[in-house]
Parts: sequence; structure tokens; C-alpha cells
Amino acid sequence: MSRSIACIDYRDGKIFIAKRQMTGDMGGRWEFPGGKIEDGEDLETAVIREMQEEFGVTVSVGRKITTGTFTHRDKPCTLDVLEVHFPHDGMTERFVLTEHTDYNWVALDEIPKLNFVDSDLSVYEAVKKWCENESK
Repeated sequence: MSRSIACIDYRDGKIFIAKRQMTGDMGGRWEFPGGKIEDGEDLETAVIREMQEEFGVTVSVGRKITTGTFTHRDKPCTLDVLEVHFPHDGMTERFVLTEHTDYNWVALDEIPKLNFVDSDLSVYEAVKKWCENESK
């Protein structure tokens, strides 16, 4: 079974999302950033590696939020969703993008209105609930 991670940075009532490059099955769609877990990696190592590769920053890793499952090309996949903290918001000092064409901070309720990847939509309700509890 394939394993992937999704990274959630939620602050000031907004969640960080990124827009994929136009290539691949889900090209041009928005997502919670993340990627595949490589052989021998634990979750924290995978998160740090992916965020360094995709945005050029070292994040701190928080708690596991949820785990979901989805099917990709007729194969079952596991999606571990983890809390992350970027060192800055990427707006004044821009992130270096290698896998995405854009990123933004959006309200949770905007996500279902966007062209979001299916795997991340499958964990959206759990992420929304976690974010709402974090802001209390």
C-alpha cells in the first residue's frame, strides 16, 4: 500500500494550500502540500524532506491530525495528515516553489469551492474539525 502525507499549517483562521504544476493526474489542482513517504522514512522525516524540496524551508512538525485512505490508479493508499509550522507565512518573503505554481492562505470554507485534489478532500472534514478545535 502506498503511503503519503499531507501537511497542515493553520494560523490566524487560515490554512495553507498550494497549487500543483499542470503535469500529472491532478495537475493544476489545489492541495494540502505533501507527498509520498519514501522507503525507510518515518512521518516526521518525510514531512521535513517534502517541505524542504517543495518550498525551500525547514518546517517544525506537530501532531498527527488524522489518517485517511483513498484509491489511486486502482491501488489503495494511506494518507497521514500532520500539523506543520512554516518558519514564516511566505507572503513577505516568498517560498521557492519547485512542485507548485502558487500557494495561498485560505479560510477553511473556501476549500470545497476550489478545484482541490480528491485525496485531500477525503480528509477535509477531519482537518476542518481539527482546525476549528485549534482556534478555540
